[in-house]
Amino acid sequence: MGLFRLLILIALVAAAYWLWRRFTRRPADQPGPQTTLPMVRCAHCGVHVPRSEALEHDERWYCSQAHLEQDRDDRAP
Repeated sequence: MGLFRLLILIALVAAAYWLWRRFTRRPADQPGPQTTLPMVRCAHCGVHVPRSEALEHDERWYCSQAHLEQDRDDRAP
């Protein structure tokens, strides 16, 4: 009977420790929401880049000034 009481006591102490750790944890320890950037595809090479870094011309997106100019030259009659 003494071993059973000891096991119950250990289980209660472990549960109390787990609850204490759970409720005393700072919010900074928990990961925050992931922020994602809208991506666009380069009309010339197909590479995806963040929209904030891409160049737009005639509703088409480019990863660099060189690709914008190359695509413009290829499309010129």
